[in-house]
Amino acid sequence: MPELINDLGQPIGFPVPDWQACEHPRGATMQGRLCRLEPVDPDKHASDLFAAFAQDQDQGNWTYLPYGPFATEDELRSWMFAACLGDDPCFFSVIDLETEKAVGVASYLRIEPGVGVIEVGHIHFSPLMQGRPISTEAMYLMMRQVFDVWGYRRYEWKCDALNQPSCAAARRLGFMFEGIFRQATMYKQRNRDTAWFSILDREWPTARAVFENWLGVENFDAGGRQKTSLSESMQQALAKLR
Repeated sequence: MPELINDLGQPIGFPVPDWQACEHPRGATMQGRLCRLEPVDPDKHASDLFAAFAQDQDQGNWTYLPYGPFATEDELRSWMFAACLGDDPCFFSVIDLETEKAVGVASYLRIEPGVGVIEVGHIHFSPLMQGRPISTEAMYLMMRQVFDVWGYRRYEWKCDALNQPSCAAARRLGFMFEGIFRQATMYKQRNRDTAWFSILDREWPTARAVFENWLGVENFDAGGRQKTSLSESMQQALAKLR
């Protein structure tokens, strides 16, 4: 972006003269080819989610989350009632359309409709999603909703800087690494340095095209294996904008 200078000779940001506040994500439903995201309902989803999360036998998926694992379905349900029904974070269950069962959760959080900034987080995809196109489609649907439906300007991803799978996932999905906030918080009685990533509205049309090409049925062979790499395609496409 070219630098703008005000009457005092100071550099200033580019104008956003017609900005209007974005819609809050509460109550949304997002439909794809492989999955549907709908607001978390503990009574409807807890049983399916507990069974799906139990597929993670060593419980390693909970390591970098500030809660869990949950020993019983009642514990999970109680946590869902306490933590997942508010406006921020705003939680969604991922429903596998093949089974109509909940197989993961994700949320929007740190939601700032007035300035068009929103974060994705509290992502917990069970082994029934991991390594499958459904996990990518769920993230694509949430991103598409943010930019194409609600008109946000900035979509954020933050994680423990030591959580290398999460950092790699952010880059694969088109988020740009912005830096590390040292000793940003604590959870489970340990320190967390937080890695920050983002994708902007002006980058989204390029990322959307990459997602849609990758998610197309023609990109997968008879065994369900991808023919092209999303990570490579995404980074090559976005490098031209950054």
